[in-house]
Amino acid sequence: MNRHVEALAEEFTGRGHDVRVLAPFDPPGRLSRALHRAAPESREVPDYLTPLGRTVGFGANGAVSNLAPFPAGGVAAPRRAVRAGEFDVIHVHEPLVPLVGWNATLGADFETPVVGTFHAYSTKPLPNYIANGLGARRLFNRLSARIAVSEAAAWTGRRWYGGEYTIVPNGVDVDAAPSGPKPSSEELRILFVGRPEERKGLPILLTAFGALVEHVPCRLTVIGAEREDVLRYLTDPELMASIDVHGRVSGEDLWSELHRADVLCAPSLSGESFGMVLTEAFAAGTPVVASGIAGYSDVVTNGVDGVLVPPADPQRLAEELQRLHHEPERLVAMGAAARRSAQRYAWPRVADQITAVYERAIESPVPETSGERFAQWMGLRPADGGPRRPAERLPSLDPAPARAGRRGRRIARRIGLGVAGVLGVGLTVLAAQKIGVENVVESIVRSNLTLVLIACGLMATSLFFRAASWYWIARAALPNRPVRRRDVTSATMIGVLMSATLPARLGEPARALALSRRTGRMRETFPVLLGTLVSQTMLNIVALIMLGVIIVSTTPLFHSSTKQIFLFSLVPLILLIVVLLAPVVMRRNGNGRLARIGAAIHRALVQVRAGLAVFRDPRRGIAASLAQLTAWAIQLSACWALLYALNLDGQAGIGAAAAVLFAVNVTAVVPATPSNIGVFQLAVISVLHTGFGISTADALAYGVILQAVEIATAVALGLPALVREGLTWSDLRVQALSTAPVRLEPWRGRGGGGRRKGERTTTV
Repeated sequence: MNRHVEALAEEFTGRGHDVRVLAPFDPPGRLSRALHRAAPESREVPDYLTPLGRTVGFGANGAVSNLAPFPAGGVAAPRRAVRAGEFDVIHVHEPLVPLVGWNATLGADFETPVVGTFHAYSTKPLPNYIANGLGARRLFNRLSARIAVSEAAAWTGRRWYGGEYTIVPNGVDVDAAPSGPKPSSEELRILFVGRPEERKGLPILLTAFGALVEHVPCRLTVIGAEREDVLRYLTDPELMASIDVHGRVSGEDLWSELHRADVLCAPSLSGESFGMVLTEAFAAGTPVVASGIAGYSDVVTNGVDGVLVPPADPQRLAEELQRLHHEPERLVAMGAAARRSAQRYAWPRVADQITAVYERAIESPVPETSGERFAQWMGLRPADGGPRRPAERLPSLDPAPARAGRRGRRIARRIGLGVAGVLGVGLTVLAAQKIGVENVVESIVRSNLTLVLIACGLMATSLFFRAASWYWIARAALPNRPVRRRDVTSATMIGVLMSATLPARLGEPARALALSRRTGRMRETFPVLLGTLVSQTMLNIVALIMLGVIIVSTTPLFHSSTKQIFLFSLVPLILLIVVLLAPVVMRRNGNGRLARIGAAIHRALVQVRAGLAVFRDPRRGIAASLAQLTAWAIQLSACWALLYALNLDGQAGIGAAAAVLFAVNVTAVVPATPSNIGVFQLAVISVLHTGFGISTADALAYGVILQAVEIATAVALGLPALVREGLTWSDLRVQALSTAPVRLEPWRGRGGGGRRKGERTTTV
């Protein structure tokens, strides 16, 4: 929007009009850096600019918006400026955005027409409902004309606020674009321009590029992001050898890169109303491969000046880029068509269209009677003189998901997660009510805080020993990869944090995912690291057997009501046998689709089994075994310390601690709820009350404290690990795409050997 305002002001100034731009302005300095969490770009103040104070960066619509929240610059200054300016027309860009546009609209008198341009595409109900609750619809009725930069922006206005909108697109300086032929290259030169935000789709492009580089000589240039931003999303750091990262660049350098590129890639996920960088690429003679989302679909004519692909689909993106490399004539033809398309967005043409809107706004009727003036001031009467057009429910402009079932499964998972969480809490609450909440609370309150803290320390120490065990296992499985102890420790803590806050053992693949980012070539190392988890599972089974020996030798615990827990311990052993034997059983036979899928699964299981290499290395195998078993021994000590903390040591000793540790780990093999809450407490009650005669109130209190210790330890160690890795929960979700990486087939052209239209490769 800032570039639109600046270019439009310069175009009108060049035509001899008197233009004043009222806008906030952030001078470079420490304060600006603090308010935006980034260094501001040093710019000269244009002659036509009237500064209105500073801005603050706020997250909005998947991006960062610089808004003026201060009363002096956002409220008083714009109202005072529009009243003192004696303007023929006031053009407000995004009148909805607080506070400058909103107050500039309110500050205009009845004789001065106000034109509003809507730039944003918004589908979220809540912020628009809030805006209407604050009076947005009545505010927009004070506009003498409304402009939308695209059908997507017009959809937003019609859907939430009503009214009539004239489509006038963003412009592009076609005269500034390079006009000569592109420099020759044997590589496919791909350009990405955008902020390093998830919404812009950079992780999707990096995933596709990782597969493309194995089949096509190509190079990716990233503008708008820093090297650290790219590494944050890159699953294979070795790909940096084929990626150039430039960060922010000047306008001249941007034009140069747009002209040098063979294709601009814009894989945004959503929320785009136009995409000015697409038209700039057109002006430079560069076709685009963009997501087929609202906003981009208005600009790109699929198959003519670019290609539209489903959003969030790295497989299709990689396939289209591969095709463009092997069809250079098509690429050249689309580049020529792109230059022709750019003429539609040339600033002189756009300025003519906006001038026509100004003229229509100036001719709009001025209220004459006091009643008309009051109605217009209140926003009850449209200032354009036309009939009232209320908001209407419109079908979404966004394309249907590439696979319709994905959304249903995603919704089902969310519902399942919510139900599981409620169920777990409900089980605990129900048990507490049945036992007596006051009894449970009393047991917790009288616990020894010092011993509880000691238990926390022991739990934390055990995790470092588990990390040491995994380090030796990973070193044996990946002898030629840079496996560092601190990376393994960070990944371990991230996995523990995920397991403590999410169901279904998601912490296990999460820690393998986090470590594979550091070891390079994720598509190869991730399955092997999953196999190393199998090695740790084998050691865990040994530890469970040792716990069973302690239980049998010290307690008569095998009552009929607790046998189920011990029978359930066979589950990890069965899963281990499946992993070991499946690669032998699943051989590729035949050439059908099922055979190809079976072969893919077979390859993956072979890689997983490679994680068992530690048991063929006596030195590392002994080190890994000792570290893992030591971790279990320390955890056993933590459980024993909590018995003392609740003064239960007289009724239960080391055998009870072993039984509790055995039960909570066995029942957590396939947890139904986050942290297995509910089931965890029931397992503890079953063991302590049935096997050792401890009251149900004390047993539940013990289970609550033990789980609190585990969760507190996970959070205390996991959050710093996330910070060290430069990751967020959102990053982990995005990088989960790479656990099923893109795979391309060798290009065979459009002949009989090539893939048919609509046919997809198998993704493993």
